[in-house]
Amino acid sequence: MVRGYTLFGEALAREGVETGFYIMGGPINDAVKAAISGGVRMVDTRHEQAAAMAAQAYARVKCKPGLCMGASGPGTINLTLGLANALVDCAPVVAFGGASPVGQYLQGSFQEVDQLAIMRPVTKWAERVYDARRIPEYVNIALRRAMAGKPGPVYIDLPGDVLYAEVDEAEVVWPKTPASAARSRPAADAATLSKVADALAKAKRPVIVTGSGILWSQASEQLGAFVDATGIPFYTTPQGRGVIPEDHPYFYAHARSTAFKEADLVLIVGTRLNYVISHARPPRFSETATIVQIDTDADAVGASDRVDIGIVADAAAVLEQLRDAVKSSLTPDGFAEWREQLATVERKRAPKHEDAIATDQMPVHPLRLCKEVRDFIDRDAILVVDGQEILNFGRQTIPTYRPGHRLNSGPFGTMGVGMPFGVGAKAARPDAQVVVLHGDGSFGLNAMELDTAARHGLPLLVVISLNGGWTADPTKVKPGRDLGYTRFDKMAESLGCYGEYVERPEDIRPALERGAAAVSKGQTAVINVVTDWRAQSTTASFTAYRT
Repeated sequence: MVRGYTLFGEALAREGVETGFYIMGGPINDAVKAAISGGVRMVDTRHEQAAAMAAQAYARVKCKPGLCMGASGPGTINLTLGLANALVDCAPVVAFGGASPVGQYLQGSFQEVDQLAIMRPVTKWAERVYDARRIPEYVNIALRRAMAGKPGPVYIDLPGDVLYAEVDEAEVVWPKTPASAARSRPAADAATLSKVADALAKAKRPVIVTGSGILWSQASEQLGAFVDATGIPFYTTPQGRGVIPEDHPYFYAHARSTAFKEADLVLIVGTRLNYVISHARPPRFSETATIVQIDTDADAVGASDRVDIGIVADAAAVLEQLRDAVKSSLTPDGFAEWREQLATVERKRAPKHEDAIATDQMPVHPLRLCKEVRDFIDRDAILVVDGQEILNFGRQTIPTYRPGHRLNSGPFGTMGVGMPFGVGAKAARPDAQVVVLHGDGSFGLNAMELDTAARHGLPLLVVISLNGGWTADPTKVKPGRDLGYTRFDKMAESLGCYGEYVERPEDIRPALERGAAAVSKGQTAVINVVTDWRAQSTTASFTAYRT
């Protein structure tokens, strides 16, 4: 005979799950112990929303599902913000929630609430286990569904009486194959592929725009080969940065607006036509441009009337097909004039940008802080950016060179992801330099994850842009904006971390060096930099108002 919680731990081990994030509590404690006994590293966070967020970062860096758990009632409900962020960001997070005994439903048992009803709007699939013998089957299904088609979060409800039920081990339903072995890669049909090839052959000024679908498809190699073979300039959404190194000769960071406006064909791969790219509509894009979209999600491809040719298929598979289809009709020489046009814009704008970010003004301009971070971090560092102004300034200033090594809140715009993302990323890649660039407002939401990083030996370099509140406020009109200049460095020291407080631009680099030295010794470091409260970033207008 075997208990349900033992089956849960063994199921995770058989599926190859390596790490999970959770907070202890009933009825999941013995399930967590069983997972640990099976070799799963379980990282206990200081808030369940942070557990879900850490799981999302882990998933992005490892390109596999991340796992999180919560105790019944409030513990599980606290997972929902992180799961909602993962849902909008299309990230495969598998969440397990302890629940009140199913045999006591409608009797007012401890923490009784319909967790499935709460979870269904913030996940792509949610279900409850009623029979302990099927726990391994449900674990397998959850891992499959998280990665199937468009990735996203899933949820499994684990009632206490199911977890503690004793069942005959001979009757347990064990899946035949692990979830990771079941992934398919649908390709494009020949007729549609031919249409895309013909459209590319006729184009004079094409661009490629990609998103995080390239990461989940593990299509970076195929994308790079296609770009090299065709000579088409490329751009990424913030979530897909680094899929090709951003010092590639066909990437023109400062000519993005020109490229979008003047492109006569836009090949969109692995990203939605949402507000991030202005729905591919004028004035940001030409009204006459041909729009080709490749996405594994049929709903995404069918959502916009801007799409002239849509392909519902896997990015890696289609990029390989396309490279073969155009090898006799497209060469880099064919778009040399178009690339030179963008390069001319790049040569004109890049020096002005460098001059702007080198400012010695006081208080420190956030752009100068971003420059110092850019010039200091490793080329293959994992950079997490969280905040309002610092997020946008960082996007303009700091490049990324490796797939999955740039993390931010994504299209849902959730504040507070920075520290949990840092914890999740470091758990996924303990050998990598993980740098968290934080706004002071967003840092406060999950600041106690410093404690998580310290307790679990996950040393992070945390840099805070301390502009005294939420967003910039040059005209002093925003209610509730001011938070004061909190000594987060002192808070970090009290938690066993290294801390420094910086006020002058020339002191940033030495502080980063001392912080990195502490990290190399296994200590999380916080560099708290006072920045200008008036410095307001400029971005594309997404709404009629600003935060």
